[in-house]
Amino acid sequence: MLKVENLQAFYGNAQALEDISFTVNQGEIVCLIGNNGAGKSTTLMSINGIVKKKTGTIEFNGEDITRLPAHKIVSRGIIQVPEGRRIFPTLTVEENLKIGGFLKGKVAKSKLEEIYSTFPRLKERRKQLGGSLSGGEQQMLAIGRAIIGEPQLLMLDEPSLGLAPQIIDMIFDSIVALREKGTTILLIEQNAELALEVSDRAYVIELGRCVLSGESEALRDDQNIQSIYLGQYEAQSV
Repeated sequence: MLKVENLQAFYGNAQALEDISFTVNQGEIVCLIGNNGAGKSTTLMSINGIVKKKTGTIEFNGEDITRLPAHKIVSRGIIQVPEGRRIFPTLTVEENLKIGGFLKGKVAKSKLEEIYSTFPRLKERRKQLGGSLSGGEQQMLAIGRAIIGEPQLLMLDEPSLGLAPQIIDMIFDSIVALREKGTTILLIEQNAELALEVSDRAYVIELGRCVLSGESEALRDDQNIQSIYLGQYEAQSV
């Protein structure tokens, strides 16, 4: 479904990605792991058209989307849940969700009910302002808003960041459920152990390069991965 080859990206004259290549097949969860500053978020923003200064190629369903603007990439079915959630704090939960379907026209009530069945807390709070929600509820809202857009490829940037363990479990249960319903997922996650647990395949990013890849289960058993990444994560909670 997604094929990234020799991707390099720049912020001004500073090179953020040196050489990134990877694939995502339909129906998979693929994760990118690496330390802060490795280039994981820049990779997603290059795919979705926000980072424009880049070389290499990005293909989606056989189409070269490297130079497409962000709104056209969204219309192709690639939707990202950004780090930090980026909800609209002065709009209600339901208004935030409906904004996710702006390219689809009017959002069907059945689609909203699908989100509410996945995240019952959002139904309870559907008339509350987004800014009044807890961090975990805002993450549910950000994911729900993306699902409303009916993504073929859902890109998630650090969905567990700053959340309490029980909320993280709920979020990742929903991610696995989405894959089971047919959504392909590209996941960035600082919690490497959790990312490798839910994903099919993984790529390790260091200093803007893909330095290792493989089946997630095999990488979890790799002693170097264990010592460098799996031993470093400490859960944060809010």
